[in-house]
Amino acid sequence: MENQTTVTYFLLVGFSYSFPVRICLFLVFLLMYAITLVGNMIIMVVIKKDSNLQSPMYLFLSQLSFLDICYSSVTVPKVLLNLFHSQRISYSTCIMQMFFIIQTGCTEIFLLTAMAYDRYAAICKPLHYVETMNIPFCKLLVGGAWAIGFVHALINTFPVLKLVFCGPNTIRHFSCELPSLLALSCTETFVNVLTSLITSSAVVLSSVFVMLVSYTYIVSMVLKLNSAEAKRKTLSTCSSHLIVVILFYGTACFRYLRPNSASSVLLDELFSTQYSISTPMLNPIIYSLKTKEVKEAIKKLMGYKQVITSCCIKWLKK
Repeated sequence: MENQTTVTYFLLVGFSYSFPVRICLFLVFLLMYAITLVGNMIIMVVIKKDSNLQSPMYLFLSQLSFLDICYSSVTVPKVLLNLFHSQRISYSTCIMQMFFIIQTGCTEIFLLTAMAYDRYAAICKPLHYVETMNIPFCKLLVGGAWAIGFVHALINTFPVLKLVFCGPNTIRHFSCELPSLLALSCTETFVNVLTSLITSSAVVLSSVFVMLVSYTYIVSMVLKLNSAEAKRKTLSTCSSHLIVVILFYGTACFRYLRPNSASSVLLDELFSTQYSISTPMLNPIIYSLKTKEVKEAIKKLMGYKQVITSCCIKWLKK
């Protein structure tokens, strides 16, 4: 080990296809990133400005939009750069990117968990909803999600700093994710793998448990309703959340909890693209289409902008 050189940078060789294919990928990812930024910003502005969207549900949705912007921004700009520029990423930058991927991913998991509990409180305990889901408690849940994400990232990052990278420095992926880095270590990674498995399992199992219990009570309550219309309206308030959970959890769990023997470069790229690039873009679209109040607020905001634009045009003509 003393005669081996320590790696100072890595090469991200994900999406290493022919030039025409990389042009197409660049345009697709650029469009997806633009939609992610604009869509989530619109959701945040609409919730901030509309007085009808000040309930805890929309506070969580606003936080989810902000988190999706952060989550996507950790990886997408570097992906766009790598498609046409140097694929190099320094050791320190790679570690930082890994840290923020873990932090934002874990934070999103617990934010989605808080949103599931919010739906349970609204549907199963409507008379105590305002008292239960008060603003200080909601802020505590949001702050707790960010704090757990930060601690989870620290726990998984510190053991990586003790590893020695002295051999291959080519990461067959488009970002510095923990499984990809561990595969390049020259030293034993048993502690890292065990730490990742225990902490990731704890995060996933605890959040899934809360969600399952919440939705079990919700389904039980819905089945007691006599009106089919009431059942439909009640379930419609949960449908957007369930879609987002399935999209995010399914792909992220496959990436981090599957055994190394099941590794596949193509599948890793596909699933990582889904939860780190596609899901942050789809979230505002799903919530705006599936949530009537958000849809109406967006229409109202667009109507105000059209009026202002037309007034400005008339004033300029004068």
